[in-house]
Amino acid sequence: MSRIAYVNGRYLPFGEAHVHVEDRGYQLGDGVYEVCEIRDGALVDERRHFERLSRSLAALRIVPPLSSEPLRFVVAETVRRNRVREGLVYVQITRGVARRDHGFPERSPKAALVVTVRALDRAKIDASARTGISVITVPDDRWGRVDIKTIGLLPNVLARQAAKEAGAKDAWFVDDEGFVTEGASSNAWIVKDGILRTRESSSRILTGITMMVVKELAADLQIKVDLRAFTVEEVRAADEAFLTSATQTVMPVVRIDGSAVGSGRPGPLTTRLREAFYRKAELGRSIT
Repeated sequence: MSRIAYVNGRYLPFGEAHVHVEDRGYQLGDGVYEVCEIRDGALVDERRHFERLSRSLAALRIVPPLSSEPLRFVVAETVRRNRVREGLVYVQITRGVARRDHGFPERSPKAALVVTVRALDRAKIDASARTGISVITVPDDRWGRVDIKTIGLLPNVLARQAAKEAGAKDAWFVDDEGFVTEGASSNAWIVKDGILRTRESSSRILTGITMMVVKELAADLQIKVDLRAFTVEEVRAADEAFLTSATQTVMPVVRIDGSAVGSGRPGPLTTRLREAFYRKAELGRSIT
């Protein structure tokens, strides 16, 4: 079956899915996005993702092209038309089409909406979780409002490419004071003496939806969470490390910059959180 995309009011085959050359997202990165997991034909944590999307739009003063319920319908219908039961749905909203100028258009155009869906190889991700992954560190040279989920991701692209060239799965950003901020597309965690550590939410990190769920899950399991930044040296000295993201849920990190973390294998607490994750995540009704 050919893939279907939603573009500004139309469901189109991928080969016909295009945006205008003067879309401000294409020319200026003037837009936001969300990525939501599809599991067993249902959206995972849809409510939280749409709430974050609304916050990102408000931060950039972009008027949503659709209200909440019609937008949810479009997302569900795009998933249904693609018949994907295990995968991701990508939602992008830009300020719309206008003559290229850095300032906001005098007459605000209607925001542009694109929704796409792709399948995930769940077995491949689970296999990575059984062995753990490697990460490298890179300087955090991003802008100061990474808490807004914008489509301006060039530093993340370069970080992920550096990881790929180093034979690693992801890159963790490190700030000027030597503290890990987050991953190129994930949040970073360590475990020391049975206590989870991750950064407190601020403008310096994107508060991940999976990150939020893991915090709540830890509370249910009576696992202490210390919201405090950590250094690369503390990662190396940790008992365990992992990252969280919509695509990988809880993924063990067993090496950083070539050095083993803990035993060099996925740790028991990380494994426990991964196995319990979907007991806490909000799973919607089946779409497909």
